[in-house]
This record gives sequence, structure tokens and C-alpha cells, in this order.
Amino acid sequence: MNPQAKLIFVTSLLLGTTITISSNHWVMAWTGLEINTLAILPLISKSHHPRAIEAATKYFLVQATASTLVLFSSMTNAWYTGQWDITQLTHPTSSLILTAAISMKLGLVPFHFWFPEVLQGSPIITGLLLSTAMKFPPITLLYMTSLSLNPTLLTTLAILSVALGGWMGLNQTQTRKIMAFSSISHLGWMAIILIYYPKLTLLNFYLYAMMTAAVFLTLNSMKVLNLSMLMTAWTKAPSLSTILLLTLLSLAGLPPLTGFLPKWLIIQELTKQDMAPAAIIISLLSLLGLFFYLRLAYCATITLPPHTTNHMKQWHTNKPINPSIAVLTTLSIMLLPISPMLATII
Repeated sequence: MNPQAKLIFVTSLLLGTTITISSNHWVMAWTGLEINTLAILPLISKSHHPRAIEAATKYFLVQATASTLVLFSSMTNAWYTGQWDITQLTHPTSSLILTAAISMKLGLVPFHFWFPEVLQGSPIITGLLLSTAMKFPPITLLYMTSLSLNPTLLTTLAILSVALGGWMGLNQTQTRKIMAFSSISHLGWMAIILIYYPKLTLLNFYLYAMMTAAVFLTLNSMKVLNLSMLMTAWTKAPSLSTILLLTLLSLAGLPPLTGFLPKWLIIQELTKQDMAPAAIIISLLSLLGLFFYLRLAYCATITLPPHTTNHMKQWHTNKPINPSIAVLTTLSIMLLPISPMLATII
């Protein structure tokens, strides 16, 4: 892709995100979401492969539908209350439509079907943007309207997302699809706590984005697209495989790694809100996710030769590790000890 074109698209992404997260009026928020959608489409379809074109088409249709619903929700609210302010979404029907629209934008169950397919058709770095940066504006809209949303509906969507995200990821062999189902599962954790402690949703999102970025950048450096390629990656870049192992275990939420922190705080808060059954269900369902993270980690580091694979062994490279991978991995592994400080901040 032409560097000037890439610069324009990336700047538009930043602009769209900034407009949405800083707006008070629904029309401005909608404008930011539209700019974001239009800027990411060329990045998805830049390879001109039929699968990439299909992914871009699916992404456009889903996001256009969700944006229409956002406008419809805000207009319904303005019709009944006279308010265009994002925080004044008080009409129950509007809240319901908005929840459906944002769930569609994020890929929460039952509006999740587009996400794994789009991620599979995108390049790895575009997949990283779709999993992290593109989810930030819709999450900020949920954060601003959290007082008006329906707790039962969001809890149901959250539990279904963690269940289906874990269950559908079990049988996958493509790394991008595994990361897509991992994303759906993590969104469930964010959605369940949104009404009771919105800042915890944002903390969870930041930590998730950091760990996911570390995984995607590592996979991109190793040029790994599926599990059979991952099995031969150890001979090429043992240090990157080790980094991948630790980051995946952190994403799974195992102590003493960073990924345990948001899960621990969310379970604690749910228990305080007399939602112990929901906390128990969501914790047990996250074991499904743990299984496929362990499967990835096993393929990356524990399956050493001799083993059966159709892929040729790769030459060992002494190429230095990208500094951003090193920084993100360190943060993904070592932030748990500062959790008391984070708890006081939020």
C-alpha cells in the first residue's frame, strides 16, 4: 500500500476515535464511528485476496447496520426526551436499541458471527487494530451510558459471550480466529461489570489491549498463521516463542501474571454486588478459554522435534526482538504487584 494512503487511513482512525470519545452529542459520536469504519476498510482489503474483500464487505455491512441503530436509538431518545446528550439516554427502548447496536459493533454474542471471519480475512496488524483500537470508541459510548443500560440484559450477553467465545475457540487451528474468540470472551468480562463499576471495564480493556497487542506483534514477527506453523517456530525464534507462552498465559488470567488482575477485581466486585452466582458461572466458563490458550502455548513451546508436521523447519535467526514487543510483554507479565495502586486509582 502507498505510504501516503496508509498515513491518511491511520490519521483518519485516530481522528474518528478522538471525535467519538470526546463528543457529548450523539451525531458527533456517530460521525466518529463512521470515519473509523471507512478508514479501516482499505486496511482490511489491501491484499486484494478474495477472502480479504469478503472480510471488508462483511465488516462494512455489520458496522453500517450498527451505526444506523445508534442513530435510531439517539433519535428515539431525542423524540421522547428532547435530549441529544450522550449521558441523557433515559428512554428504555433507546437503551435497548443502543445495547444491541454497540454489541454488534463490538462483536458480543449473539452479534458475534462477523468478527472471526473478518479477522481471518485481515492481515495480522489490521487484525490487531480490529481487536483493540476499533473497540475503544464503542466501549466509551457504553461507559458514558452505563447508568441507563439494562443490567439483566448485559449480564446475559456477557455470560453468553464468555461461554461461546471459549467454546467456539476450542476447535480452531487458525491463530487469528483463536484471537477473535479470545476477544469475544474478554468482552464478556468487560460487559458484566459495566453497570456496577464502569472504570473496571475500562481497566480491563486497557490490559486486554496491551496483552493482545503483545500476542499479535509476536505472531507477526514469527510469521505464524496457524498451529502447524507455530509448531516449527521454536527452531526459528526461541525467545519469541517463550514470550508468546508467557503472554498467552497472562491472557488466560493465570496468577501471578497481569491478566489475573482484571478477573480478580471483577469477581470481587460482582461478589460485593450480590452476584456471586454470575461470578461463579463466568469464572468456570473462562476455563474453556484457558484450554485453547494452553493449546497455543503447548504448540509454541512444548512440541519440540521430533514431531509430525508437514511444514519445513525454519532457520534460526539472530534478528533482535522488536522493542515494542519487549515492552508490551514485560507489562503483560509483571503488573500484578502494583494492583493495590491501580485499585486506589480506579
